[in-house]
Order: sequence, then C-alpha cells, then structure tokens
Amino acid sequence: MKKSLFAFLLIIPGIVSLAQPNPNADTSWKKEYRETAPRINDLVHTKLDVKFDYDKSYLNGKAWITLKPHFYSTDSLTLDAKGMNIHKVAMVKGTATQELKYKYDGWFLRISLDKKYTASESYTVFIDYTAKPNEVEVKGSQAINEAKA
Repeated sequence: MKKSLFAFLLIIPGIVSLAQPNPNADTSWKKEYRETAPRINDLVHTKLDVKFDYDKSYLNGKAWITLKPHFYSTDSLTLDAKGMNIHKVAMVKGTATQELKYKYDGWFLRISLDKKYTASESYTVFIDYTAKPNEVEVKGSQAINEAKA
C-alpha cells in the first residue's frame, strides 16, 4: 500500500508539468478576428423525403424544417441553398399548409414567415426542391477544393 502511494506521488508532478501551457506556442491566430454568423434560429427537427435522379445527378427533395427563434423574435428565415430549383415553400400548421412568400437568388433562400415568432414558439417550414450540385459554378478554398452541397 505504501509503495503504490509513493509511486503515485512520484507520477503526479510529471502529469502536472505536461498540463502546463507552452510559453513558446504560436498564438498569432488570436490576433485575427473570426466572426461567426449570427444565430437567429435554433434547429429543432428536420424531416427529409428524397429521391435521386442518377442520370441527371439531381436530388428531388421535400424538407420539413422545425425551428425556434434563438433569442429575438423573427419574421423571416434565410437558408443556404446553392444550386437548387425551389418548387414550393409553405408553413405547416397541423395537417394544413400555407404558402409563404420567398426570394431565391441561386445561393440563399429568403423566406417571409406568416407572422413574427418569439423564442417560446416553434414553427415548421415545408420546402419542395430539386438540388443540382453538378450545375453550381463554385470554387472551394485551399483546404476544400469543391463547394458542392
């Protein structure tokens, strides 16, 4: 018992010294501000119904996205939607749907919701779309050589 306690006490200083920060570590990345996108909504649930068209490399999809405002009330939703054809956007209310107004520029889908939702309310948006990833003219970065989604 005494030998194992003695061995344990000899190991502790070695472990503690490994946990100390390295004073010569490169911290130049800390000088560069890296902003994150504002968090407007929290994703609660996603339901997808997809079918693939292998000949054309298309994905025909239907998405039910349930969201909840993160903190502030919101009456709009913006989704990243590169290289898609949007067929229908609607609000789901029980078993009924209500068409929503939207703008799509080939990159982002901007949806006007039916009302202003507070942080205590969740809502479900239905989107019927066709994704065409091979038809998107996007370059990646040095780390990612393509930007298909």
